[in-house]
Amino acid sequence: MLQPGKALKKRPQYIIETEIGVGGFGVTYKAKHQDLNFPIVIKTPNSRLCRDANYPKFVEGFRKEGRRLAHITQFHHPNIVRIIDFFEEDNLPCLVMDFVKGENLYHLVQDKGILSESTAIDYIKQIADALSICHHNSIIHRDAHPGNMILRENSNTVILIDFGLAGNVNSQSINQAANLAFAPWEQMLETEKSATIDVYTLAASLFYLVTGDTPIASLARKLNNRTLIEPKELNSRISDRLNQAIVKGLELEPINRPQSMKEWVGLLAGLSSGNNGNEVELKSAVGMDYRKLRDLLKAGKWKKADEETARVMLAVVKREEEGWLEVEHIDNFPCADLRTIDQLWVKYSDGMFGFSVQKRIYQGYGGTREYNREIWEKFGDKVGWRKGGTWLYYSDITFDIKAPKGHLPFIERGKLGWKGWGYDILICKVVGLSSLASRLVHCNI
Repeated sequence: MLQPGKALKKRPQYIIETEIGVGGFGVTYKAKHQDLNFPIVIKTPNSRLCRDANYPKFVEGFRKEGRRLAHITQFHHPNIVRIIDFFEEDNLPCLVMDFVKGENLYHLVQDKGILSESTAIDYIKQIADALSICHHNSIIHRDAHPGNMILRENSNTVILIDFGLAGNVNSQSINQAANLAFAPWEQMLETEKSATIDVYTLAASLFYLVTGDTPIASLARKLNNRTLIEPKELNSRISDRLNQAIVKGLELEPINRPQSMKEWVGLLAGLSSGNNGNEVELKSAVGMDYRKLRDLLKAGKWKKADEETARVMLAVVKREEEGWLEVEHIDNFPCADLRTIDQLWVKYSDGMFGFSVQKRIYQGYGGTREYNREIWEKFGDKVGWRKGGTWLYYSDITFDIKAPKGHLPFIERGKLGWKGWGYDILICKVVGLSSLASRLVHCNI
């Protein structure tokens, strides 16, 4: 295996620092790119897998899957760890990925207790979006449990890791090593490569996040006729709809589960953003009336709601006459009002729109308060503010629920932060968004 403290032969720029994890599929090392001085992660098969009779087949499958993952991650999906490199060191395949600083959700629950319903759903929806992209590219993760979900430090972005080693490869060692608490029974079959495997695992993960416990293992239910204890029996505070969505995802027979991530996530519609289907409390630190914004969003009048959002934000800080916010106004915007505005957008768009949604995507690409053209363009492409390499005008924005995730609020240029600073109009919008993202973090939104 790879030795800490030594540079690799094939990639001497990588120095192994320490072993940080051993799983059923592989060994994870933290390493450093010594030329660029930044941390990375290298994953290799573990020693047991190296002795597997199907190891040559596994290596070939690993190589093919690495190529597909590299193709996916070149677009920097905010919830998928980025693949940097793939090579072989003394016939040992090595997959190189970004080092994601943060805590995995398994340890987070162990250390701090169960998550709120809204937070758990928000995290799981992010992972579901990542898995949907993988499924579209014929990749089944097979190990998307909380230990492989990293909450990025100082953000609400969850990153799915440990790709490539779960493998779409027939291997007795892989099947034996599957995490039985989160795995459906059919995962043990060499021929089963359906998206319903990941549906089950993600439902089991959501079960864990809101109860602190794992569901009864599927093999025990299959072979010993054990009955599934529903999550609401362990946590009576969760909603009936969440309970039903989890139970449906944990159906013992794959044919009875939702057949795609999109179908399963649809069962969670309306349950995110801290509201559990209830009305958003219209709090304001300055007495602002948010009923009109609520009613417009509830009615799906997205353009009028976008205009109303600009109006109330200017009014909150008494900038109606000037018509724009400067950085100091964003940095001091009342948290109660920002939270109300965001929760209204998130609730009535079912998690598609909102400042917190935009923040998560922007930070997922590595966005900070500093302008970075590459990151900003990737963000613009992701949320649909750019098409064909060209930034859209307000008249070209899609005011429809079918718009890309994070597309709204857009706020017409010249109203919030992108006028009056003497900057290029686009740079001003970056400054406004990055400052807003910082404020959201400060307000824990």
